[in-house]
Amino acid sequence: MSAVVLAGGEGSRLRPLTKHRPKPLLPAATTPILEHVFDQLLEAGVTEITVVVGYRRNRVQAHFGSTYRNVPLTYVTQDQQLGSGHALLTAESTVDGTTIVVNGDQIVESTVISDVLEAHDDNSAVATLGLLNRVDVSSYGGVILDDGEVTEIVENPQDERTYRFNAGVYAFEPAIFDAVRAAEPRAGEQSLIDAINELLASDEAVRGTVSEGLWVDATYPWDLLDVSFELFEAGLINGSRTENVAESATVHESAVVREPVVVAPDCEIGAGAVVGPYACLGENATVRSNAVVERSVIDADTRVGASATVVDCVTGVGASIGNGTTIPGGPGDVRVGDRIFEDESLGALLGDRVDDQGGCTYVPGAVVGPEVTVEAGATVRGTLSEGTEVRS
Repeated sequence: MSAVVLAGGEGSRLRPLTKHRPKPLLPAATTPILEHVFDQLLEAGVTEITVVVGYRRNRVQAHFGSTYRNVPLTYVTQDQQLGSGHALLTAESTVDGTTIVVNGDQIVESTVISDVLEAHDDNSAVATLGLLNRVDVSSYGGVILDDGEVTEIVENPQDERTYRFNAGVYAFEPAIFDAVRAAEPRAGEQSLIDAINELLASDEAVRGTVSEGLWVDATYPWDLLDVSFELFEAGLINGSRTENVAESATVHESAVVREPVVVAPDCEIGAGAVVGPYACLGENATVRSNAVVERSVIDADTRVGASATVVDCVTGVGASIGNGTTIPGGPGDVRVGDRIFEDESLGALLGDRVDDQGGCTYVPGAVVGPEVTVEAGATVRGTLSEGTEVRS
């Protein structure tokens, strides 16, 4: 069984974390989102994977190489991000017969993928959609299902009809490619949803199967916290200290590690430090003596200084949080572009290589761009652009 993984997008709403890498490489716990996607595909029995890459594609290819767990990876490039349908078209030459299509920036449990494969094998449909029961589908895609047949698929539905949640897992026959080409582009983009509606308009059989299983997506930076925590809760990550503290990590005998937790290789946790619960330390991260890290995703090569307090925090790569700095946790109001999101559980977001020089205080909801320098004793609030210097 082959699969096509759509991983060409940037994830602009996750800036500044996607300044230097695409959304599929952002960490879910301590592992790139795309790696979790591959794991679930393999668990469902997929044996060949085509990856559609685009934004920062070299980062993806360098990270994974030509195989993943002995399964061959074929890369095709979407030079311009012109929609999910356009992305699938770039992979047409690699598809021969039935294929599974999933998004490379959303983690869907293998049971959902397996259910779609089984349902597709049992019918003569051109397309089979993986669906979930969700109370609110208004922010995503809704599907009207009648005795297993899809009668309508709507993006961001606002009416009161009973919709199933579109999990973004599809089994397609090759006819989907002609449907993508036939569908009228909207705002210059070719959408998979429009292609499925084209199939429906042509009276082609489109089926849906309702599953139970984890589905998580990070739309905004603070969502990376929820994604990681849901992986713990669903059991896709074992958060026990015995299972998920790497052998090469150094944990001082007086440190306290509270489950669930993930501590990646080559981390260091100093004397009297408290890490967890719901703490994820990326490779080569350091937590100095008497520091506290809780409900946070700390990316690789990041340093948390002595006696610092870090709660509800997401960092990029190579950030430095100085001695005695306080990130007290959310809720806070977060600005993304021209929108304000109120009462989000984000203590702070620190971009790649932020240099906090110690004794600083972060107002909940602070978003700090890459390469920002925060002088000792400063108070940080709001959104700071790349390269800013914050003086005390």
